[in-house]
Amino acid sequence: QVQLVESGGGLVEAGGSLRLSCTASGSGFAINAMGWHRQTPGKQRELVAAIPSGGTANYADSVKGRFTISRDNAKNTVYLQMNNLKPEDTAVYYCNARLRSFTSFTVGDYWGQGTQVTVSS
Repeated sequence: QVQLVESGGGLVEAGGSLRLSCTASGSGFAINAMGWHRQTPGKQRELVAAIPSGGTANYADSVKGRFTISRDNAKNTVYLQMNNLKPEDTAVYYCNARLRSFTSFTVGDYWGQGTQVTVSS
């Protein structure tokens, strides 16, 4: 019923920039919040940034001042602008959406497949 499709990952030199995008498709839901997590082998998936539908964004301390999350509500799309990338930002980045179902009247989390971001030193 719901799919999250990510794009924008790739290889970049330290200090460079990338912009990730994620679009939620389907029907019968409203998006309460969208965000990005990342994961590397041997580490737990961690929150990078999130933004509620009508609120302010929050960020992990490690990316504050470098990453910016934004939403296009009409397109059900969330973006992550990543500037001044560092090698430690290398990870698989996953899009997350917290959705409210119009039929079940419940809230649940959905995840994308992930997109690889690699930052060379």
